Amino acid sequence: MNNKNLRSLPFFSLLLVTMLFASCHHHYIPRPRGYFRIAFPEKSYKDLTLKVPYTFKIPVYSYTESDSLNLDQPYWITIQIPENHAQIHISYIRLNKNLAAHTEFSRALAYKHTEKASSIEEQIFVNRAKNVYGTLYTIKGDAASPMQFYLTDSVSNFLRGALYIKEVPNFDSLRPVINFLSQDVLQLVESTEWKNIK
Repeated sequence: MNNKNLRSLPFFSLLLVTMLFASCHHHYIPRPRGYFRIAFPEKSYKDLTLKVPYTFKIPVYSYTESDSLNLDQPYWITIQIPENHAQIHISYIRLNKNLAAHTEFSRALAYKHTEKASSIEEQIFVNRAKNVYGTLYTIKGDAASPMQFYLTDSVSNFLRGALYIKEVPNFDSLRPVINFLSQDVLQLVESTEWKNIK
């Protein structure tokens, strides 16, 4: 195309052609995938007010319900935390000289997540004043349950708990939620006491 033909093009056509050629040299750089910001409620706790042989503190933004899958176990409950799509399943067993079997079963349930977990940390819990002893399992990686625990007085009471988040297990995206709920699980463990229920 010679200069004479260029002068005959309307000004806007020339501008459009110039912009097209200039834009060909721009390189697109994709942005990394991000996650939505998650808003958390303020931490506050209330006492568990059920007629069960144990008590502990639960978050004010949670509620309890009977374990619908185990109606023959009246002391099994589920703590629902709806804002975070989470549940803490609590099961209670009256010991009958079978503590070792229950502690090993709890350990086996925690280690069932080994295939998906990048690590499993065990933390011993001892509260002599309240006669509560146990182990807390922190399961890191893309496991369905990031925290599990058992508590006992070693003679009569055995309590097992497991935190579940009802989302696709992706540790990186769920890490803020897991960190937030871990404090609630620790509060539950540290505030546990046994009650005499007839």
